[in-house]
Amino acid sequence: MNNIDQIVENIVKTYRDDKGINFSEVKNLPQRDEILYCLGLIMEVLFPGYSGKYKITRGNVSYVIGGLICEIRERLYRQIELAMMYECSQKHNINCTKCIQDAERITDSLIASLPEIREMLKTDIQAAFDGDPAAYSYEEIVISYPGLIAISTHRVAHELYKNNVPMIPRIMGESAHQKTGIDIHPGARIGKYFFIDHGTGVVIGETAIIGNNVKIYQGVTLGAISFPKDERGNIIKGKKRHPTIEDDVTIYAEATILGDIVIGKGAVVSGNTWVKKAIEPGNTVMSANPELVIKPKKS
Repeated sequence: MNNIDQIVENIVKTYRDDKGINFSEVKNLPQRDEILYCLGLIMEVLFPGYSGKYKITRGNVSYVIGGLICEIRERLYRQIELAMMYECSQKHNINCTKCIQDAERITDSLIASLPEIREMLKTDIQAAFDGDPAAYSYEEIVISYPGLIAISTHRVAHELYKNNVPMIPRIMGESAHQKTGIDIHPGARIGKYFFIDHGTGVVIGETAIIGNNVKIYQGVTLGAISFPKDERGNIIKGKKRHPTIEDDVTIYAEATILGDIVIGKGAVVSGNTWVKKAIEPGNTVMSANPELVIKPKKS
């Protein structure tokens, strides 16, 4: 290849003035692998013995968990610091000491919230056990159910999202998406006793709000129907655009619920239903069944 120098120069030219895709200064960005390693440590705290990497007994559990917490704090603090400093430099073209202070505060806040997260996850496990006749033990749910992997990751990522940590909540959420096929934006607000049955293809948008004791099946979408825009036609980020699902709602497979609407307490949304308007509490919504046609076998 005689023109390799020219090809290299042409490629390097495309790096100039990049925003958000130029990783040549990788030292200034959070590291995906390190973030997912921290997430794995957090899962071990939430579910002791989950990975099988640590020998945990009733006698040593306090020592093991204490060591994990110290490692999480040291590693995750650095990643949060990098994410916040990067965003600050992009928005204000400066590096400030406040990012360092905020990173330490947010890391400590997440660690302090782990007992509360764990209590919430206990309700999610109970919901799965009560709601799935194929579930025979809590341990089976923890180890094998994709819905629990997704909601566990989400509850951790949501804590960081609430503290305005850039990038890291999405990295965590997308890792669960890749593993399970369940896509939950870290901004979604989800109550206790939440159960995703089967799970593949579930999508829950950023501004969705889900109450307590909600059960959804595979292929359900809680999405947006339109995006608010400013006078220049640019999308306004952060506006409420996804559904609110009240307590005790069941949403069956492949249902699509769009827009900033309310599905009332105790409502049931049948499978393969397209919903774009509010549903009153206790009501059942369904699409008219298409006519079933059976053609006889040709002789």
